[in-house]
Amino acid sequence: MDEFRDRVAVITGGAGGIGRALGRAFAARGARIVLADIDQQALDRVCGELAAGGARVLGVRTDVTRLDSVQELLRTTLRELGVVHIVCNNAGVAPFGEIASATHRDWEFAMRVNFWGVVHGVETFVPHLIEQKAGGHVLNTASMAGLVGMQWLGIYCASKFAVVGLSESLHRELLPHGIGVSVLCPMIVETDITANTYRLKPAELRNEGETAPPPSPPAGAMRGGVIAPEEVARRVVRGIERKDLYVLTHPEQREFLRRRAARLDAMFEEGTW
Repeated sequence: MDEFRDRVAVITGGAGGIGRALGRAFAARGARIVLADIDQQALDRVCGELAAGGARVLGVRTDVTRLDSVQELLRTTLRELGVVHIVCNNAGVAPFGEIASATHRDWEFAMRVNFWGVVHGVETFVPHLIEQKAGGHVLNTASMAGLVGMQWLGIYCASKFAVVGLSESLHRELLPHGIGVSVLCPMIVETDITANTYRLKPAELRNEGETAPPPSPPAGAMRGGVIAPEEVARRVVRGIERKDLYVLTHPEQREFLRRRAARLDAMFEEGTW
């Protein structure tokens, strides 16, 4: 029996990019889909697309930066579908810029969405999954920037490193309950996250005079190939099936991670301490 068939999958940031692709991939395997997003118009459009393709889908407008909004997402899901099996804490933003010139508002915006959005999903859904005693899986979307520090992405890295650490700990805690945990760490994916980061930024967190998206990083700052969200979703489905802790997406990640591990290992060479 297909382990996705008739399962209920909740996906935050579900109205675009990776979230939309996850919805399509899970629906293709027979899952019932709950898409959550702060963008009501985009949410309605994607739910319509999935429904037109025969998927069983529910859209719930959700602000992941607010605990009460995520709690309402759970209540609505249980009221409409009665159960939850897969939780994808996927909503995220990608602010660019150097740390030295960042404002407190920049930090707060990134942490509210990328870190607290995941925390709110975990503290709301995980106790329910445990109490439900039906297994399940939690996917937290981080980034390659949660595994290796990168210039121009300092704030983003800080938020995503936190998600990786949280996920590694949660993986250990939920093993005895038969609940899987994966952390998704992609490199560059073809999405509208940069434009949406500016478009969906709350007014109270905009910097003085901020009337347009910030400039893109200089040429060469972002390395690696660009892949489609559908390829990411394919790898996520496989990762959930195998109960993988890490879901990686680009072959070039291997060398970056090897170099980081080598730098750490070198600190134990004789004479270093």
